[in-house]
Amino acid sequence: MQTEDVLKIFKECDAILEGHFILSSGLRSPVFLQKARVFMYPEQSEKLCRALADAVRQSGIGTIDMIVSPAVGGIIPGYETARHLGVPAAFVERQDGKFALRRGFEIPENSRVLMVEDIVSTGLSSRECINCLNSLGANVVAAACIVDRSAGEADVGVPLISLAQYRVPAYKVDEIPDEMAGIPAIKPGSRGLVS
Repeated sequence: MQTEDVLKIFKECDAILEGHFILSSGLRSPVFLQKARVFMYPEQSEKLCRALADAVRQSGIGTIDMIVSPAVGGIIPGYETARHLGVPAAFVERQDGKFALRRGFEIPENSRVLMVEDIVSTGLSSRECINCLNSLGANVVAAACIVDRSAGEADVGVPLISLAQYRVPAYKVDEIPDEMAGIPAIKPGSRGLVS
């Protein structure tokens, strides 16, 4: 599956929004990928995650023991990709502002873990998730995502396997272009870390 195929699915699901959006990082963007609109369709999620599992197999990272994803956005792609790779899936979630493993999940020490995200922009959530997993004794061999909004520029600390690379502009608040400045800013994401 190529980037164009992934974006076609997002377009078919009305998941590419245009306007003035506040990203989780605090940056502003004229484009927002509302992946929840894609994940509400099991057949589309299955198609994307089967392709992501194939990309992981072809990446040369070797075998993995499990997939761990950051909640909330990574849960569905993590689970579905794990299903196609035949490994267990777990997720970390924020507790007191930091990622933690909860709900009885366990990661055996030195497990070869693949961290799976939905969309990577700056890589901040991915790095936080990977740091959490490393602190638990996991061997995070790589990360994977459906869409890399940085088109390969985000550094998550391990190799990043993406199904699609889609460069979307993002601006600091004081660098917003004039055409965006007149549009009210909205925050459609789930991570309530910035306002």
